[in-house]
Amino acid sequence: MVSTVKLKNDLITRAKSLGFDVCRITSAELPLDIGYKLEQSVELNRHATMQWMETTLERRKSPTAMWSEANTAIMLGMNYGPDTNPLETLDQKSKATISVYARNRDYHDIIKGKLKTLAGWLAAQTKEDVKVFVDTAPLMEKPLAKQAGLGWQGKHTNLVSREFGSWLFLGSVLTKADLSADGPETDHCGSCQSCLDVCPTKAFPAPYQLDTGRCISYLTIEHDGPIPDEFREPIGNRIYGCDDCLAVCPWNKYAQETSEIKLKAREDLSAPDLQDLASLDDAGFRKKFSGSPIKRIGRNKFLRNVMIAIGNSKDKNLKEIIIQNSKDDNCLVRGASIWALSRFEDQAVFADMRMKALESEADESVRNEWNKYA
Repeated sequence: MVSTVKLKNDLITRAKSLGFDVCRITSAELPLDIGYKLEQSVELNRHATMQWMETTLERRKSPTAMWSEANTAIMLGMNYGPDTNPLETLDQKSKATISVYARNRDYHDIIKGKLKTLAGWLAAQTKEDVKVFVDTAPLMEKPLAKQAGLGWQGKHTNLVSREFGSWLFLGSVLTKADLSADGPETDHCGSCQSCLDVCPTKAFPAPYQLDTGRCISYLTIEHDGPIPDEFREPIGNRIYGCDDCLAVCPWNKYAQETSEIKLKAREDLSAPDLQDLASLDDAGFRKKFSGSPIKRIGRNKFLRNVMIAIGNSKDKNLKEIIIQNSKDDNCLVRGASIWALSRFEDQAVFADMRMKALESEADESVRNEWNKYA
């Protein structure tokens, strides 16, 4: 039987050889107060429409609630640091801003295979069962990562690393094997609240608390219906996710550009033209975003987001594409296009367009959009 010290050293070496930038170990048990805080958040309805947060609450409170035989959690981080400041594109109103993590391949696909390889090796060494996770199960990875010492949860609730700043993807391996734990990381936010102040939609009711329903990442990715009126202008040109609270963190001065080629930004997704994105049909959308996490939201939600961004651009050259999309087959796209159009047309012209459109418009949500600006 391999000594536990050698096993741990070999595990870290193998993790690094697979492309993980950090590997640390902790207990598979989380303190009771972590589960209590999660329960409070759900009770306050801060999970918005993500009902799975409620239905998986009990299993989510601690890894052992999901797998009672788990003894150890191996927490792994992969750096996805960008090569430029992701906030730079926010001022390019006719361009789109896409969250750093979604500018190339889906990280789930990249990390899961590596986790399985590492877990298979560990199972062979220890003869104990293992399970792998990468944001796909009711597992609170950020508290586990903090407990293992990968970083701490900042005031924006995301993990912050002294070595990699805001840019770590997390993966985990749970095992029945009993491995010696590393120490936790302490909070180094101090009095800084840059992440709270920068949020365009004021999604943080207090430090270390997130109201998901106000978060642009939620609104552009998870939210299925029309974007609520109060958030449309603050969204700006963010069409998939939001990095504001991550990007302003002072600890990013220590961040490094990712060495994983599949996580480096594709040139066509660094600052794509809104005109090009708004012209995508379903086949074009699927082709462009094949292998990308963006593909999972579908063309219609994506076009909804693009039309909101076009409305915020005030670029007169984009007026024709708005008119085209106001006649789209999908009501979500039509509704967002009407809001965009209301930002371009004078009242008399818009009123005429509204009257003609309502003659044939059957969808109630789209009719409501037209009538908002009557």
